[in-house]
This record gives sequence, structure tokens and C-alpha cells, in this order.
Amino acid sequence: MRILYIGDIVGSPGRRIVEERLPDILAQERIDLALANADNAAGGFGIIPRLAEQLLDCGIEVLCGGNHIWDRKEIFDYLPEQPRLLRPANFPSGTPGAGLFCGQTRQGVPYAVLHLQGRTFLPAIDCPFRAADRELERLGDAARVILVDMHAEATSEKQAMGWYLDGRVSAVLGTHTHVATADEQVLPKGTAFISDVGMTGPHDSVIGMDKSGVLQRFLDGLPVRFEVATQNLAMHAVRIEIDEASGRATAIERAVYRLD
Repeated sequence: MRILYIGDIVGSPGRRIVEERLPDILAQERIDLALANADNAAGGFGIIPRLAEQLLDCGIEVLCGGNHIWDRKEIFDYLPEQPRLLRPANFPSGTPGAGLFCGQTRQGVPYAVLHLQGRTFLPAIDCPFRAADRELERLGDAARVILVDMHAEATSEKQAMGWYLDGRVSAVLGTHTHVATADEQVLPKGTAFISDVGMTGPHDSVIGMDKSGVLQRFLDGLPVRFEVATQNLAMHAVRIEIDEASGRATAIERAVYRLD
């Protein structure tokens, strides 16, 4: 089976390219399952219910959040009602929503998506490695095709998770830093890995934000309101080939899509 994982969707420019390009990509490339990180979909910070539904209507089956998942108050009531929007599984017990989703493709193949958040240079929530053990044990034999979104700042933490889960999941896909890395590979036991899928949104920017505000912040260190940039729209993603019988990945490649 062929899976498309879309990197962090940033603001209205990111949503625009998904809405305009994704339906054709799914058909032309015979994608069986499309997934995305949407941690920055609402003005660059978090996501709201209306925008989550719009992205799901585009053909994305599951959305992952990240460290900005709680930035919009509307999401607290929405998460328990929409299982296809995930918050990191390693938030403490009792947190609204879930970090694991189990579903079936249109062809009837069971799959699972697990969302984790790193702790290096990010808030000190529960251990993502132990959370992965717990959620995979809970999943049991319900699905062999298992995708993990590892939303983390440190490349080392993402790589460590890839090796930790090698042979236990189909793919470990890094998100959060918005800059695509060139280390895509299938690890020895059959887990596809990349440190960061990249960003879907305006690339004439600093990780999606207008350059002027970011540069000013670096120059004087004073608070400034960041605004989403608008130019040079691109969707960064990875295509993953998975043997649905074994759950092992056979290939992973980066993909960049632009507006015509």
C-alpha cells in the first residue's frame, strides 16, 4: 500500500495548497492513505474544529497535532468528539482526546496512527518511549500497518525513537521543525524513518512566519507578533510503500508539490 504523510500545515497558505492539490495527488499517485500534521493550521498556532473538518474533507484521514494542540480553546471540547484529530499520546492520563487512532483504508486494510511528542527543548510531559510501549501493547494485533508521528525539536530524540520502534511499527516520521531532512531510509527491521517531513505552507519565510518579525526578534530580543507568510507555497511530504501483510516498509521518498 502507498501512504502519503504531509508535513506541518501552516496557516491559510498551507491549507490552500492542500485543498487545491491533494485531491489530484491522491488520484494520480494512487495513494491508499493520506495523513498530515496540522499543529500550525490556524494562523500558525494550533487548529480549530472548522479547519480540522475542512482538512479531513480534502481526503486526509487522520490529523496529528503537536505542542500547539492546546493553543485554541475550542479544541478542548472538539478532541473527544473527533477521533481523527490526535494530540500526543504522552500527555498525562485524563487529558482530552487521544493519541492513537485505528481505522481502515478504503480497501479495508486496518491501520493505526500513533502521535508522540518529544521532551528535549519542549515541555516535560510523560516519556514518549514508555507511551509508545503502552499504546502499542494496547493496540495488540488490531493493525499491522502502524504510522508514528514523532513531534520533536531534537533530531537525536527523533532518531532514537526510530531505532527504538524499528520492526515494531511501519514508519516513524518526524515533524515540528518545519525543515525537511535528507535522511529518509528504511531501517534494518522494516521501519521507514525520516527526521523531519518538512512544512506545508509559505517557504519564502522563516519556518512559515513572515521574515521581518522573526528577524527583528533575533536582532533585539523584544516580543513581536509573528504573522504567517504568504509566498512560495509548497507541500512537503513523504511517500511510503508498505507491505500490508507484514506491516514492513519497503520504501520511503520525499515529495514536494507546488501550486501551478
